[in-house]
Amino acid sequence: MKLFGTDGVRGQAGAFLNATMAMQVAIAAGIYFKKHAKTKKILVGKDTRRSGYMIENAIVSGLTAIGYDVVQIGPMPTPAIAFLTENMRCDAGIMISASHNPFEDNGIKFFDAEGNKLSEEIEAKIEEIYNNKELLSTSCVTGKEIGYARRIDDVIGRYIVQLKNSFPRELSLQGLRIVLDTANGAGYRVGPTVLEELGAEVIVIHDEPDGFNINEDCGALHTKDLSQAVVKYRADIGIALDGDADRLVVIDEKGKVVDGDQLLGAMGVYLNKRKMLRGGGVVATVMSNLGLEEYLKEHKLQLFRSNVGDKFVLEIMNEKGINFGGEQSGHVILHDFAKTGDGLMSALQLLALVLESGKKASEVLRPFALYPQQLRNIAIKEKKPLEKIEGLKERLDEIESLKMRHLVRYSGTENKLRILLEGKDAKVLNAKMNELVAFFEKELA
Repeated sequence: MKLFGTDGVRGQAGAFLNATMAMQVAIAAGIYFKKHAKTKKILVGKDTRRSGYMIENAIVSGLTAIGYDVVQIGPMPTPAIAFLTENMRCDAGIMISASHNPFEDNGIKFFDAEGNKLSEEIEAKIEEIYNNKELLSTSCVTGKEIGYARRIDDVIGRYIVQLKNSFPRELSLQGLRIVLDTANGAGYRVGPTVLEELGAEVIVIHDEPDGFNINEDCGALHTKDLSQAVVKYRADIGIALDGDADRLVVIDEKGKVVDGDQLLGAMGVYLNKRKMLRGGGVVATVMSNLGLEEYLKEHKLQLFRSNVGDKFVLEIMNEKGINFGGEQSGHVILHDFAKTGDGLMSALQLLALVLESGKKASEVLRPFALYPQQLRNIAIKEKKPLEKIEGLKERLDEIESLKMRHLVRYSGTENKLRILLEGKDAKVLNAKMNELVAFFEKELA
């Protein structure tokens, strides 16, 4: 059984990810981190899912059993865990969240002592330890060597200060009306506080988590309520977070969703004008629109593409010496301020861009036209190797002959196949997408 997906360990809580697995994963990770331990402390946070209690207690049991001390900070955004792990001098950080997935799922994400997500090599080492049941049992300690756990409730202030420090000091959100959708998730306290302290008038929706309503018809994946609220309250902009607040979706003053690639383009050029962009380019994924690449080229900037997943974006950023990148889906990494995608940090930079432009969000955040693009997700029974599916290569070759870009891949966290097609002719694009979907439904569904 493969343990790690594209973003940590994730699956249905109580089934795939049950208490026993969570404890054993924690022991395995603890064994690995102990080899590099400096403080013998690990930070643990979570989002607002009911199953977080079960998984948190299991993780704490596993870590203390092998001699680690645990600092529990309760519901906090994923990027806060990355920041606080380093800030509080912990050997590692753990975030319990399934991000944008429904409440039935949960997950475990790991950060090293510097607040970075783990590389695939380190994940493989932890997975190897996890599968060594004898090592798991013999690594437990006794007597005074057993670790302890303590809960700290006031660390939110440290993260709020970090967020506010990322916002240009010469600017204020005074006079700006913002609707914020916190997805009944981990950003429900910190989000409104930061925006209000910087002077904005904030209207908050979906900020009453009950353990089951995280991401339910709200947040970054479901923006209907936010769009309606922006229009209703005549707001200047709407911001939607996902369940663990590491991504955002923006709604302009007309109630329309702003495409993630257009946000990346607008922000990249803005940072470059402020002489804050390093490396001469922006990193995005293979999913990003060709329009973004051409827009950046117009401004003498290069687009570097990575595999899907913010940790892969970050790998290319580090490799190329670039400090800005992100995903079409709303994960934005501002490496000068954060080690991972941060929805609130990104929102503050977007707000600075809008303020300095003196224009409305609908004008400044759509600086280029997008190529027609379609993305379809197909539920599947098994992840059969794509290269072994008879007839697929011929279909993809035909698509390329029509000067269209394609990307076919399996989801790293769900039993889904994702198909992306992009080209200049929307009608041809739609026809070819329907053909591909029908083909895969026959082969895999």
